[in-house]
Amino acid sequence: MIASIRGAVSALGLDTVVIEMGGVGILAHATPATLAALRVGEEAHLASSLVVREDALTLYAFTDDDERAVFETLQTVSGIGPRLALAMLAVHTPEALRRALAAEDTAALMRVPGIGRKGAQRIILELGDKLGPPGGGEEPVAQPTAAGTEEVLAALTQLGWSQKVAQSALDTVVAAGDAADSSDLLRAALQHLGGR
Repeated sequence: MIASIRGAVSALGLDTVVIEMGGVGILAHATPATLAALRVGEEAHLASSLVVREDALTLYAFTDDDERAVFETLQTVSGIGPRLALAMLAVHTPEALRRALAAEDTAALMRVPGIGRKGAQRIILELGDKLGPPGGGEEPVAQPTAAGTEEVLAALTQLGWSQKVAQSALDTVVAAGDAADSSDLLRAALQHLGGR
């Protein structure tokens, strides 16, 4: 198990990061929120989870240990693999998932592309309180920006939203604020889509 990776960020993609470690570039998949906090050339320290399949070894990277633990726990639900677990964390923070499970909020879980009503009910039934109780604090609301909308639109469509839905979310968050860069816009768009 590769529990964490540390090194200089050499490349960022729509859902991947490459970290240089000892002269080797390690590619890891990550949520848009995790990627938004990284900058090429800067040092990064990320929690990670290695998923082993017959035909591939795939590394997933996370902002912290809690996010990694939630990612691994989500995969204990039948029908949820690493890609869907990552999509869930792209739409909801670990705390938001805990609140949705505690409230048995199927609508919140159905905001994730690829999860229907039956899937949401199965997640609630199989996970129960395995993620722990929700905390009491409210999460900060990200401020959107008009910069980098094409890149953000591509990221949202790659995560499973249609071009029309993603563009509508972008239009809404761009009109609502004036944040500094595309990472803020992506966070705000994901939050808006998660609240639909």
